[in-house]
Amino acid sequence: MASVRISSVIDAPVEKVWARIRDFNGLPSWHPRMVKSHIEDGKAATDIGAVRNFELASGATVREKLVAFSDEDRLVTYSIVSHPMPITNHASTLRLERVSDGDRTYAVWTAEFDAPSDKADDIAKGMGANVFQGGFNALKDHFAGNG
Repeated sequence: MASVRISSVIDAPVEKVWARIRDFNGLPSWHPRMVKSHIEDGKAATDIGAVRNFELASGATVREKLVAFSDEDRLVTYSIVSHPMPITNHASTLRLERVSDGDRTYAVWTAEFDAPSDKADDIAKGMGANVFQGGFNALKDHFAGNG
């Protein structure tokens, strides 16, 4: 099983960062690689089992299912339902924690998945750099006034 773990510190209070990312259907509002999204079957974005269907800037479509959501713990866990890459048994969590030194946010985005052994490392590197770190960079820019 391949795994990815990316963490970052965002110079904004955790409440503000969570308010920006908590909408499971809201990726296009804060992540530069996501351009359109909708929740299938009329479910709410916080309903466990809701499936978001979104388009990447590359034109590819990804479907992800909400597995866990907590405003109290500031976390969202989801699994990939369909993706252009050969990924199965995927689970990913994005979690925010308060950094008391300077009222900043500690963000951690993790994933585990199965993929063909000759592709797993490249998929993990791309997911970590492009999706996870790319999202954190966009959040940093936004809260620094550059987004």
